[in-house]
Amino acid sequence: MSTTYYTQYEEETEKQLAENINHLESLTYPGSKITFEVDPVELPKPDPNLKVFFFDIDNCLYEKSSKIHNLMHISILRYFQYHLNLSEEDARQLHLRYYKDYGLAIRGLVTHHNIDALQYNKMVDDSLPLQNILSPNLTLRNLLIELKGNKQVDKLWLFTNAYKNHGLRCVRLLGIADLFDGITYCDYSQPDNLICKPDVKAFEKAKLQSGLGDYKNAWFIDDSGSNIKTGVELGFRKCVHVVEDEKDYYHQLLGNAPEATPIIKNIRDLKDAVPELFERFYEPLNYAFK
Repeated sequence: MSTTYYTQYEEETEKQLAENINHLESLTYPGSKITFEVDPVELPKPDPNLKVFFFDIDNCLYEKSSKIHNLMHISILRYFQYHLNLSEEDARQLHLRYYKDYGLAIRGLVTHHNIDALQYNKMVDDSLPLQNILSPNLTLRNLLIELKGNKQVDKLWLFTNAYKNHGLRCVRLLGIADLFDGITYCDYSQPDNLICKPDVKAFEKAKLQSGLGDYKNAWFIDDSGSNIKTGVELGFRKCVHVVEDEKDYYHQLLGNAPEATPIIKNIRDLKDAVPELFERFYEPLNYAFK
């Protein structure tokens, strides 16, 4: 890979990063600001009665058909090509292998190529022009407001394999950032200890950070069958599998959820999967769009 092409790649990425930051800082609509503490110094005391609903973010809080996954795939391949000096086909094969073996491309890159995980995140996830795809989702916002208003669960918690920058940017763009109580993410700043779903350790981390005392008081929604499987095995009250297209290659790669797991095509159908959480509704006006 020539120095000229690599320089051009870096310049294009830095330009897009600046555009993304400027756009995010300009947001003023409801739900565009984080209202919970990210990375709190002290963990809450585990509460045996606390009820928590854990939400995956990518391809779950927004549709897979939005093609963000495709953009991410292209961005990852470009990173493999330019930083590992690979052909497009070799980059594709290596990325697929790491995805299968580690669940995250970055784990393979850190393990075998000593890649700086935060730099990778900057060049890949942070550089995605998400603002061209994601916008305030009033239907989703109202659904989450209703879920909170019913008070059948105490906390709504983000649980993602992405780094915090990407996860928080997604929920801010969707206009739902103020409806969550915290986030558990894959910490790229700890490259020697990259814990992610479906590893049980990731679920233990989410449990500790949220203050959940018992998995039987937890609900979980995710688009990965492997992640859902771990949740079921740990004894979650209910796990919901989002399957927008069962013929999709990555759905087949991530596996099916255990039998009897509720399956929905879109998060807007959440009421069908967990009707017990939507039985008593009143609208908390402080969360409503004005």
